[in-house]
Amino acid sequence: MSAPRPDRTARLPFDLDWNLLRTFLVIVEERGITAAADRLNLKQPTVSNALRRLEERLGCKLILRKPGRFEVTPEGELLHQEAVEIFGSVSRLPVLLRRRGEEVVGHVNIALASHVVSPHLDGVLADFHQRHPKATFTMDVSTSLNVATAVIQKRASFGICLVHQMLPQLEYARLFREYFGLYCGPRHPLFGKSGLEMADLRGETFVSFQTDRLTDALRPVAMMRASAQIDGRRVATSSNLEEVRRMIVCGLGIGSLPLHIARRDEEDGLLWRLPPYDDPPAIDIYLVSNPRAHFNRAEAGMLAMLRETIDTTPMSERDYL
Repeated sequence: MSAPRPDRTARLPFDLDWNLLRTFLVIVEERGITAAADRLNLKQPTVSNALRRLEERLGCKLILRKPGRFEVTPEGELLHQEAVEIFGSVSRLPVLLRRRGEEVVGHVNIALASHVVSPHLDGVLADFHQRHPKATFTMDVSTSLNVATAVIQKRASFGICLVHQMLPQLEYARLFREYFGLYCGPRHPLFGKSGLEMADLRGETFVSFQTDRLTDALRPVAMMRASAQIDGRRVATSSNLEEVRRMIVCGLGIGSLPLHIARRDEEDGLLWRLPPYDDPPAIDIYLVSNPRAHFNRAEAGMLAMLRETIDTTPMSERDYL
């Protein structure tokens, strides 16, 4: 395709259909035309045509598509970064327009991974509500990857999640550290047995988190399972902690859970701790924020309280062993 003429470039902000940018964002996020069409509730040819029109308007190739291959070009990567900022800023316009003369009210949208159990987070939420009862909240539970995406796109005030790779456009502060152990449910043949050793787990079927891989956020947990030689069949996976727990309790297989979360189920006879018992793998949970976001007073206040808690509370007290 030929480069756009200077006069076309000058007219671009006025002539560009902004819906094409939105469609392009979803195509990149979903890594495909078909998945993007499903998310947008559009027909696949409509999405393909939108991509073609955008490429023609910009005069460059944005995505390379062949059977079994989806690749965003360097121009496409650059456009994606800018489009994320554009739509994030647009989504924050109502916040900016309400800020002047506003007391500590407003809406705080917290994106977080499933079943984040932290007395420090709970304490900040309770204290903030007591001080500023007019502020409102939404708690959106998603995968850690989607949490980071929501913060980048400014759809979330901030996020709380696992982190596999820190992104340069975000800021990270470790909120707490949790430790994982292996468990089985009452229907499993190992339930209630004491004196178990690692060798007793060999060949057992297991359930896992989607990020429980050597190349993802729960790498230490995957290494623990590998060291126990649990090399049987993976029965099921989920990105949701509650569902992983459900499958373990129902006896689908052995699975890993945070020790401080599983403790109550152990006491209630729903879970049984399995080896290894020493040196459980540690996973850090982070407060993730976007320094380029414009916050209303409720968002800014809540984020400041969380950061203050992190800064003033020793890590030993935020270590949930």
